[in-house]
Amino acid sequence: MAAPLRIQSDWAQALRKDEGEAWLSCHPPGKPTLYGSLTCQGIGQDGIPEVTASEGFIVNEINKITCLDISSGGGLGVSSSTDGSMKIWQASNGELRRVLEGHVFDVNCCRFFPSGLVVLSGGMDAQLKIWSAEDASCVVTFKGHKGGILDTAIVDRGRNVVSGSRDGTARLWDCGRSACLGVIADCGSSINGVAVGAADNSINLGSPEQTPSEREVGTESKMLLLAREDKKLQCLGLQSRQPVFLFVGSDGFNCCTFLSGFLLLAGTQDGNIYQLDVRSPRAPVQVIHRSGAPVLSLLSFRDGFIASHGDGSCFIVQQDLDYLIELTGADCDPVFKVATWEKQIYTCCRDGLVRRYQLSDL
Repeated sequence: MAAPLRIQSDWAQALRKDEGEAWLSCHPPGKPTLYGSLTCQGIGQDGIPEVTASEGFIVNEINKITCLDISSGGGLGVSSSTDGSMKIWQASNGELRRVLEGHVFDVNCCRFFPSGLVVLSGGMDAQLKIWSAEDASCVVTFKGHKGGILDTAIVDRGRNVVSGSRDGTARLWDCGRSACLGVIADCGSSINGVAVGAADNSINLGSPEQTPSEREVGTESKMLLLAREDKKLQCLGLQSRQPVFLFVGSDGFNCCTFLSGFLLLAGTQDGNIYQLDVRSPRAPVQVIHRSGAPVLSLLSFRDGFIASHGDGSCFIVQQDLDYLIELTGADCDPVFKVATWEKQIYTCCRDGLVRRYQLSDL
């Protein structure tokens, strides 16, 4: 019979700070209860707290949540972790539904397909995987990248997907045949974020040099945005593979998203959020700087956007910066990703918690 383990209810908050402590106890059958403590010895270079235990207790590993997404119907959530696994959970109450296991090392990114029944993930093992949210089976594994996959994007209904990697390449994949349809870009620098958007009719995306594969579905009239580690934000025609623009920022770009068919956002390591117009990308429309910490995620929301930073700040901007809402609770821990469904906002943080916010009318 396993001995029950009890731990301080707010242990996650207690261990955020240097020298923070939390109690735990274990009562083996027929033996006296063993009492001990967990102590935070600081934050390691990887952003994970270094925790030690007393009285013979052992801390085997500490995991952090790296990414999350909410299904199109709002019923399910998925989150990825540094332990190589993902979890499917009920979005309304966090109840665990499935555990997806198969990646080696960190799972950096996860997202639902538009159906809400299938999940796409990318990991430090350089593998891209497709999973069934209904039975937790891995139905497809893509191999071809030479470095960890840092972000993904789904094209239209999901016949094709795009991945960006530490190896400096962005690749287009055919989900039906589990094959790579081509290297869209080879940057020579880590691609930290990718985004696919429908282009405004006024934007010239160029023409492909070769006839596109019949397995490419929905790539025409699409732009591909790449947030690069070498301070460059790159935009290409997804089907044509032709350059649209190359913008140089103040620091490495971590994330990017489209606001419309010609407006986009991109965030840098030094806290700048650039708003650019694809029709005139040489000078930004505006540069938003609310925190010197790295911008870790950007998401279009209502008439504005949501941004999260490495210092725990997370805010909603509406109506050209005239209206701003701050989301609290993460303290100083980085907020890695934001997802939304209707008036619900979900965040995942280095402290291992997924937070759900209920918004009133904006």
